[in-house]
Amino acid sequence: MNAKVKQVLNAILEKFKSGDIPEAIAFSMFPAVSDIPSAKWSFLNRTIMFLSGTGDARGFKQWQQAGRQVKKGGKAFYILVPCIYKKEDGDGEEKHVLGGFKPAPVFRLEDTKGDPLDYQLLELPDLPLFDRAKEWGLSIKAIPGNYKYYGYYSSDRKEIGLATKEEGVFFHELAHCGHDKIKDGLKAGQDPLQEIVAELSAQALCKLAGKVPINTLGNSYRYIEKYAEKINLSAFTACMKVLSEVERVLGLILKGGETVK
Repeated sequence: MNAKVKQVLNAILEKFKSGDIPEAIAFSMFPAVSDIPSAKWSFLNRTIMFLSGTGDARGFKQWQQAGRQVKKGGKAFYILVPCIYKKEDGDGEEKHVLGGFKPAPVFRLEDTKGDPLDYQLLELPDLPLFDRAKEWGLSIKAIPGNYKYYGYYSSDRKEIGLATKEEGVFFHELAHCGHDKIKDGLKAGQDPLQEIVAELSAQALCKLAGKVPINTLGNSYRYIEKYAEKINLSAFTACMKVLSEVERVLGLILKGGETVK
């Protein structure tokens, strides 16, 4: 690891150790899309949708109403829809009763054609290290904000989705990809140590890219602190625990360079 990167990491760790952390600021997000059908789906159905390789899926007629058509040969996947029926109780009042679930076919956005959707017009800014992501075969796309997460990295789909223009979020997801390469596969879900590796790497990259610490450090500290608490560690101790892996991730991303281009 080159001296510049070591200096940056040491400065971050010293802040974490001393507790001299600026207040976190809110990230600006792309507009939330609440009028698409999947925004109202259950967590299970949204998980099925994501695993099917899309962030927007609808029924055949719903796509027609949006000005799009399912492509010839497009294959549906299935979500679970509740079966609700009306029933009178002992007092003669009508109530709604859940009678079970049935599968319902839906189609991915990627399997349709037609009018562009509003959120497809979102644009990402020029991001530092964008070329590294492309070199690794990653596609990067803007996704509507939902105030639950700012971005994601999918190793299966080789994809980074960003709900904000903040470089730190992109760096976090890029670090996940670098960590994935080093470990030859990451644990499924939000593993605390993996999240800490990604966020500490992102904070170092922010500093190397010239971001003012007050605009990034507070968010990173609170993020790391949250995951460190899950494994009964302080933020500083957790960072020390993963420091060697962070150095390897940064080395892979920067490939020996001292600045972020």
